[in-house]
Amino acid sequence: MPHSTESALPPLTGGCLCGAIRYRATPDHRDGYYCHCRMCQLAFGNTRAAFINLRKDEVQWLTQPPACFESSRFARRGFCAHCGTPLSFEYHATERMDLSVGSLDDPAALKPVLHFAVESRIAAWHADDGLPGKGIDSDERLAKFWRDAYGEGVVPGIDAARHS
Repeated sequence: MPHSTESALPPLTGGCLCGAIRYRATPDHRDGYYCHCRMCQLAFGNTRAAFINLRKDEVQWLTQPPACFESSRFARRGFCAHCGTPLSFEYHATERMDLSVGSLDDPAALKPVLHFAVESRIAAWHADDGLPGKGIDSDERLAKFWRDAYGEGVVPGIDAARHS
C-alpha cells in the first residue's frame, strides 16, 4: 500500500550500466548491509553484495522494470537484460525489497551497518570493519521461507535452489 508522505531525506536515484533502467527510491534511512550468501556471490560475481532494504512501494522504476531471475521458489533478482547490472532482490511474500548499492548514482549516500550470511563470508576477502554480523540461521522468517519452499530438512542456499 503506498504511503501518503515521502521521506524527509532526498530521493535516491540509480540505474544500470547501459542506462536502459532507471529508478527513484524514497527510503527513510541510509543504512545498507552486506550479504555474503553464496547466491549473492554468484549473482554479483563478487565476494559479497551490498544492499539497501526498503519497502517495494518506495521504489519507482522510471524507464522500465528490471528483468527478473527466479533464484529460488520464493525470491527473485532483478537485473538489466541488456548490460547485466544486478539491481534488486525481493521475496515474493513480503512488502520489502533490496536495491543494489552499486547501482545508485551516489553509493556514498549510504553507510553499511551489518554483514549478513557470515557463514558464507570468504575470510581471505574480508577486512574487519567492526560491523556486526548475522548468520542466515539467525533469521527465523527466512528459515521459514526455505522450509515452506523446500521441506523441513532443507539447508538454505544454492544447492537447495538448484536441485529442486
